[in-house]
Amino acid sequence: MIKRIKPGKRFCGAVVVNGIVTTAGVTGDGADTTAQTRDILAQIDGLLAEAGTTKAKLISANIWLRDIAHFSQMNEVWDQWVDKDNLPVRATVEARLAAPELLVEIQVTALV
Repeated sequence: MIKRIKPGKRFCGAVVVNGIVTTAGVTGDGADTTAQTRDILAQIDGLLAEAGTTKAKLISANIWLRDIAHFSQMNEVWDQWVDKDNLPVRATVEARLAAPELLVEIQVTALV
């Protein structure tokens, strides 16, 4: 069975299949990388909760930064949020995002 969470016009916020939840790339509001990362991780907490899981069950995370020079600002927020006893695998790359105001995008996969 497939469970679709927050379906939209083009994609779902997350999809649960065979006990695994995968989120879409999540973007956030805010004037800087720190604020956007906080907003994104709060949204991810909500998506994981709707799927019936938490960040303690993260498997992987993919992070896209508009400017890799903001890596440390994103990491400060990430380090406060992530469950240090259950770290996922993670990749972070610099990329041009869908709109100029977007500075960070994060996608995660977790066990339900």
